[in-house]
Amino acid sequence: MTECVPLAKDREPPRYLQLAGDLRRKVLAGGFPAGFPTEAELCAHYGVSRFTVREALRRLQAEGLISRRRGSGTSIQPAAARGRALHQPLSNIGELLQYGRGSQITYRPLGRVDLPGLAVSHLGQTRADEQWIGFSGLRTLPGDPRPLALTEVFFAPRLEAVCARLDLSSGTLFAQLDELAGINVGKVTQDIQAIPAGSEAARLLGLRRGSPVLRVIRCYHDLSGRLFEISVTHHPGDRFVYSMHIDVEG
Repeated sequence: MTECVPLAKDREPPRYLQLAGDLRRKVLAGGFPAGFPTEAELCAHYGVSRFTVREALRRLQAEGLISRRRGSGTSIQPAAARGRALHQPLSNIGELLQYGRGSQITYRPLGRVDLPGLAVSHLGQTRADEQWIGFSGLRTLPGDPRPLALTEVFFAPRLEAVCARLDLSSGTLFAQLDELAGINVGKVTQDIQAIPAGSEAARLLGLRRGSPVLRVIRCYHDLSGRLFEISVTHHPGDRFVYSMHIDVEG
């Protein structure tokens, strides 16, 4: 399945996405021991409108983190129902920038490497015989040693000098390119496919070979349409929830 992620007009994510991200982190960290706040309490605490609160809650509900019933308020879904999974909403670039918040990853450099065959098919007019700059890392949740994802990231050869300056413990590497090299993301495409885990992915993720994993291939293009990054992520089948929000136009 291939899709194109639309870009937000501003670099700063909309307020409801920021609010959803903060509430998501608190829910997953057990930050509401006395129960989930009411809409009025959230409006007062964050200084936002009721519309902003409702949009944020709508996203958390779609991800299965909370349940909402008229007259009964909002309640947090039990951890057993979530399975300690990484919940990833992805409707625009603002939510993509929040990918993995609440989890942690540190990449290790791989140097110049050949692109995996499955990534070569995404190169388009880019030379397939060039080696790209590679990084690899395992994403985890605090207090849980089981990996949530194995991610390999590949940057175009022209960015080799920039790659040497990346903070490999910061999470999303592409978000640093604007500051370091003035590269803005113009388009993101991604392929999502359920596959059996290969031997190397299974070993690193602590799975049996052939276990179900969700493979996500993301391609990042700059404003001129040039491909500058490809990431390949393998998620254990029971540790990732993908949420897509579709608004119906009247």
